[in-house]
This record gives sequence, C-alpha cells and structure tokens, in this order.
Amino acid sequence: MIDTDELTRRERVDEHVVLAPPPIARKGRGAVSNLQGRYEPNGRERFDDGWPDDHDEPAAFKTVVTDEFAKSILSRNTSPDIPFSVSLNPYRGCEHGCIYCFARPSHSYLGLSPGLDFESRLFAKVNAPDLLRRELAKPGYVPEHIAIGVNTDAYQPCERERQITRQVLEVLAECRHPTGLITKSSLIERDIDLLAPMAAHNLACAAVTITTLDAQISRTLEPRAAAPMRRLRTIRTLTDAGIPVSVSVAPIIPFVTEPEIERILEAARDAGAVGAHYTVLRLPHEVNPLFQEWLQAHFPDRAQRVMNRIRDMRGGKDYDSDFARRMHGDGVWADLIRQRFEKAAARLGMTELRGRFGRLDASQFRRPLVVPAPVPASARRGSPQAAAQLALF
Repeated sequence: MIDTDELTRRERVDEHVVLAPPPIARKGRGAVSNLQGRYEPNGRERFDDGWPDDHDEPAAFKTVVTDEFAKSILSRNTSPDIPFSVSLNPYRGCEHGCIYCFARPSHSYLGLSPGLDFESRLFAKVNAPDLLRRELAKPGYVPEHIAIGVNTDAYQPCERERQITRQVLEVLAECRHPTGLITKSSLIERDIDLLAPMAAHNLACAAVTITTLDAQISRTLEPRAAAPMRRLRTIRTLTDAGIPVSVSVAPIIPFVTEPEIERILEAARDAGAVGAHYTVLRLPHEVNPLFQEWLQAHFPDRAQRVMNRIRDMRGGKDYDSDFARRMHGDGVWADLIRQRFEKAAARLGMTELRGRFGRLDASQFRRPLVVPAPVPASARRGSPQAAAQLALF
C-alpha cells in the first residue's frame, strides 16, 4: 500500500512511476521552488532520475534590485470588492516572500518565475515620484484617495536604501492628497513625520497586516517581513502619533492561521487598531502550486486537510475568481469564518471594517508647483524584461 502523501509527489515518466523528491524549504525564502511562469514556452518537470542528490540546505537566492523607469505610476481598478480604485506600487516583486501573495503571478509577465524570482529579482520604479507629480499636475486630474503598497509592500527591505516610498509621500503631503498605506513592515514608522501631519488633516491612514501571532509560522509563511509582535508595536507607535490604523487579518488559512482569528483581533485592538478586515486565502494561477509546495514542506501532516477546507470554501475548486466570492469564499466554512470575525470585531469595538479609505478628505488637494520634465528615452536603462534577460549573462 502506497502512502497517500507519497502519491501526491509522484509523476509518470515513460510509463514508469517515479517518486519526485519532497520539496525542501530555503531559509529566509517563502517559495520552495522557482516554478516556471505560465507564459514560458518550454515546460519543465521535476523527477528523480536515480542519481544520488544532496537534499540538504538548497543554494541561497541572492536578492537583486534593478532600476526601472516606469511609463506610468497610478493603477486603476473597477473591482466591486476592493475599497479603493487607485493604487501606487513603487516596486515589482517583494522580498518579504509571503507564500500566499496574490501578486506573485505578475512576475510571469516579466518572463520570471512567480516563485523564488518574485522575492529575489526585484524592480525599483526610480521615477515614481516624478511620474506622480506629472500625473497630479494634469488639468483633468480628479483627486481620490491613493492606496500605496497594494500589489507589493511599499516598505519592503530595499526601501531603507531606495526611499522611493518616502519620496512619493513627500509629493502627496505637498499636494495635500489623501492616501492610505498597507504594510506588514515596521519601516513605516520612519515616515511618521510625514504621515502624522497628513492624518491630522484627515489625509492619511494605515493598515497593518497580521496573519498570525505565531513567530515560528510567520518565519516560514512571510519570512522577511517584521515579526508579529513587532507589527503590533508598529500599530501602537502609529496610533500614538495620531495616525488611524486598522488591522488586516489576511489571509486566513484553514488549520494554519484560522484558529487565531479572535486572538489577532484582540491583540490589534489592545495595540490601538480602530478597525479590521479580513480575506481568506486566494490561490490564483501560480500561487496555487507554490502554496501547495509550501504546505508539503512545512505542514505535510495537515496539507491535504488544509486543501480540502479551501475547496469547501471555493465550490470544490482550488480557487474561484468571482468578485462576489474571491475575498471571503462561500459555503458553510466561509460563513463560519465570517461570523467569528464579525462577532469578535463587534465585541472589541472594531467597527470600522473597510470604510476608512473612503472617508479621507480629497477637497484639500492642490496641484504641484514644480513638475519635472519627462526622462529622455536615451537615459532610460530599459524594461524589466530586458534587465531580466541581461542578468542571465
């Protein structure tokens, strides 16, 4: 009798059943593999060829940050389940390495892997502040709150040196433009000198993501993000500075982080958070196999159980992209999570669930006085795709 967990790692090659080696975690990285993107023309498969192999600590992936001259900087969406329509992302890729990140598939557009490449091959939009100035100076521009750090964290480690997010905030502060920040990094405390005066005029708020209070789970789930207790301290620091903070309990992963819902909310409330919202785990495109590899590497004893519960909330599928269901799921288990979250939030007085962004004041906006000239094409260093290709040589 073959063990069922073993069967999940089997592949049939040339009519022979070959046992693929189990996934091995890399220290300091969320993804287990460099899974190929869905647009790559040539397919690859892992299998055991019979030769001895060293399955100890895999080779480390060094983080490389490449300058990018973006063509535009504001992204707009019309999704009915998202509480903002305009966002700004200073970076592509994210060194935090959160295995559940819904933005991972975006690296496929660059010809890179949504796996280890996403968290080690980063692109910094060095002209983001200038692009923002030019956008805000357009005669037809209508101000509405901008969410910063939606696709990837604007305060990931490379921001300490690059300071692109800070430069963007300086533009927004100068123009009295409403903005909200979403992060799981304590580096946001560096910019309190900009955010506190903006918050005093109802121009700024923040959301801090806390997925788990268990430091051991956090180290594998989101390996290069701030520790859970450090994020709670960040909520307290921002709150004491007069900046409204909500907690994002996201994503809720059945049997991994789901048992902590009430404790996370209580800890965030005690730290000063005034509101809360949540999402359940989403597995679009390449996030699905990457997450399942992570489960096999870190929680093999409950991997099948976790996936069964996810499918219970997705109509039997691994993922459902329908706007009405993708954030919170559907069915009995999704409804149970919703009830637990809402009852705990109400009991703790965290009633501002998702409306804080919408209540920022856009009436104070003033156009920038200085608008930089566009960067000549000859001065640009090329696209992320070209940079990725050059890095191969």
